[in-house]
Amino acid sequence: MTGRTVIVGGGPAAHRLVDALVSRGAGATAGERSIVVLAEEPHLPYDRVQLSKRLADGDVDLTLEPASHWEDAAVELRVGEAVTAIDRVARTVTTSAGAVIAYDDLVLATGSSAPVPDIPGAHASRVYRTIADVDALVAEVADLRETLGRAPRVAVAGGGLLGLEAAGGVAALGAESVIIHSGGWLMSAQLDEGAGQALGRLIRARGIDLHLGTRPREILLDGGGHPTAVRCADGRAVPADIVVFAIGIRARDELARDSGIATAERGGVIIDEACRTSDPAVWAIGEVAAIDGRTVGLVAPANAMAETVADRLLGGDATFTTVDDATKLKLSGVDVASFGDAFAREPGALEIVYADPARGLYQKLVVSDDARTLLGGVFVGDASPYTSLRPLLGRELDAEPAAYLSAAGAEPPAGGALPDDALVCSCNNVTSGTVRSAVEDGCHDLGELKACTRAGTQCGSCVPLVKKILEAELTRTGATVSRALCEHFDLSRQELFESIRVLELTSWEETIARLGRGRGCDICKPAVGSILASQHSQYPLDGGRGQLQDTNDRALANMQKDGTYSVVPRIPGGEITPQKLAVIAQVATDFGLYTKITGGQRIDMFGARLEQLPEIWKRLVDAGFESGQAYGKALRNVKSCVGSTWCRYGVQDSVGMAVDLELRYRGLRAPHKFKFGVSGCARECAEARGKDVGVIATDKGWNLYVGGNGGFQPAHAQLLASDLDDETLIRYIDRYLMYYIRTADRLQRTARWMEDLDGGVEHVRAVVVDDSLGLADELEAAMAKHIDTYEDEWAATLRDPERLRRFRSFVNAPDTPDPSIARVEERGQLRPATAEERAAGPVLVAGSTIPVRPGVADRGETR
Repeated sequence: MTGRTVIVGGGPAAHRLVDALVSRGAGATAGERSIVVLAEEPHLPYDRVQLSKRLADGDVDLTLEPASHWEDAAVELRVGEAVTAIDRVARTVTTSAGAVIAYDDLVLATGSSAPVPDIPGAHASRVYRTIADVDALVAEVADLRETLGRAPRVAVAGGGLLGLEAAGGVAALGAESVIIHSGGWLMSAQLDEGAGQALGRLIRARGIDLHLGTRPREILLDGGGHPTAVRCADGRAVPADIVVFAIGIRARDELARDSGIATAERGGVIIDEACRTSDPAVWAIGEVAAIDGRTVGLVAPANAMAETVADRLLGGDATFTTVDDATKLKLSGVDVASFGDAFAREPGALEIVYADPARGLYQKLVVSDDARTLLGGVFVGDASPYTSLRPLLGRELDAEPAAYLSAAGAEPPAGGALPDDALVCSCNNVTSGTVRSAVEDGCHDLGELKACTRAGTQCGSCVPLVKKILEAELTRTGATVSRALCEHFDLSRQELFESIRVLELTSWEETIARLGRGRGCDICKPAVGSILASQHSQYPLDGGRGQLQDTNDRALANMQKDGTYSVVPRIPGGEITPQKLAVIAQVATDFGLYTKITGGQRIDMFGARLEQLPEIWKRLVDAGFESGQAYGKALRNVKSCVGSTWCRYGVQDSVGMAVDLELRYRGLRAPHKFKFGVSGCARECAEARGKDVGVIATDKGWNLYVGGNGGFQPAHAQLLASDLDDETLIRYIDRYLMYYIRTADRLQRTARWMEDLDGGVEHVRAVVVDDSLGLADELEAAMAKHIDTYEDEWAATLRDPERLRRFRSFVNAPDTPDPSIARVEERGQLRPATAEERAAGPVLVAGSTIPVRPGVADRGETR
């Protein structure tokens, strides 16, 4: 390789090409070749795949690693300098700074732009493509919230990957988000209708409205030129203060076209299998390159093209032949992935489907007509099989296809079972064998393994599988498997719990300084917050602990789809007096709340605004109620039947026991939520064996069951001990809960925790009943400390004016209701209005009982 290579563009494809050239000896040590990179944006090349992180954290660093190549003497990176013209005869490029740079080889890596349709008002819209786009969007949402005195409405045109990430991101910022999508279902280019409908339910459950099967025809503007609504092709007017287009990509091929290089009919620079254009001295890679007449906006093919060009420039004969179009949605709380022949277009292809539309769950495998070869798959609601199955694409499965669907109770294949040539990381073309070899060569830490192999360093979707392979390989060789909580803590959650306890740490700052590094993340912060709370029973929002909590914990209430909150007072054992029922009824009436009896024998009141929460709590606390902690990873409730108090079959007082247990363990923070059930006889009306702790009465006392779960992966509780008296029963529960809290992983339910323990229930029985570890006194003492220091969080908030300051909708107008909240009546109660109902009217505005005409409520006005 001699001469100068000029790379036009500073995105991921350009970064990968420089990395490939330098790592293969084309850098300073070669001495015969120079590389010039001309980047239009004023940033080092960054990871566009992770742009959604920028919405959540404006300080996040998305710079692509390794960044050390930019210090190489043979590499010159010019940021903020775009190429304006190519002279193919003179072999030069001219830049926006007026520089004329000669080249021997020119690589076009100009990427793509976000198209905006040519419709009236389009000039007032935004796109979601670059750091500048995201930063501007965050700033505008904040500014409008302050100016309008309500949550701004953001309409996102496009229901693909980028559109969903943009809508989810602005919703997380507190905006009212809506998606307008031309397809009949979301992600219609990647998902079939069943998967798309399941995804739609999940997105709606996050409070994001959907307008499907239509597209924007006009952006309506006010007198100042600001958006007020989007007029759609079907005539609907969708209210909007901000309009964002995320409807695909358009190849930035104008330089090629202007210089006479061949381009595809639908856009993009035409390349051959060597990624060479119609000019032998010009190459194209990434989203600007058109292979077989189409461009691809994915990381894996861009990297493959870069590797191909690097090899060719260094005298090799590599070819680019395939496009991996597997996709995974990066939206917190919404699990979606597709790969291979997701639409079963292959002749004779069979589809194995597990669907539960009510839960937003859909899993499909596409296999050959003999049901043996994997051709593709789609996952919505639970994409856990994706990382393990994707490397098996085109291979024969070892079992029937349904055995790979986790929704049907199957366990995904372990990483150690993958053949060596199975592709683990398509972004960087890393196989299972490469990962295993790196582990054998000494990469025994996940961070080291990612650096050694590059697996998991780009989109990150393969990291769970890489970790599985690492653990399987270390286990096979007898080495110690790392249980690090995250990159900021080398300790497991269990080790972190013990370290905090022994060192008597009481804050996040002390914990990260003594035991970790960096600033923390959304994995370790809530985990440390939970550990501190379970050890010290402190008010969860004081002393900087508020930053560790999620939205619900920070509000001491559960946020609902329209931005309001639900209030769940504790009702121990489901027993409540008529007087207390009357208080709940009066509070719900006075504040216009929707009420529902929960499956845990409590009453949930929906629709409270943030600034109303303290007023509601005061009424409830004065009547003797306290927080039911429906928002926390803690004891939720103790369900009971009526027991021997009334029932002719009851043999023990199940209500009395349920009340005692709930008052004993209320407020106890844990790795996950947990629930109790107490049944007064073997008829089991309280469904105790479906709970984390189940107590069933016998003629001689109580049987204690543990490790039961409902939810997504239900499990029956297992018998721990029989015929216990009251005192022994409570002592065993104390030990069981504290042992779980100390040793479980983050977000691990009791059923999964017991499954992971060597010996399962027998091990738990040995610890809890037989005190095999000598921890019984210590565990009981820890529980006693919790009981002695328990304080109701609602009452604690009401006593402190500084704590009350958190509960304001608007800092500059603390008593002003959020006018974006609208209600309609259904079955005698008020529920959130949909976008269609807002437009059709009449609806009720927050803080008012006056119906408003269609459209007026959306401007925050009443009449």
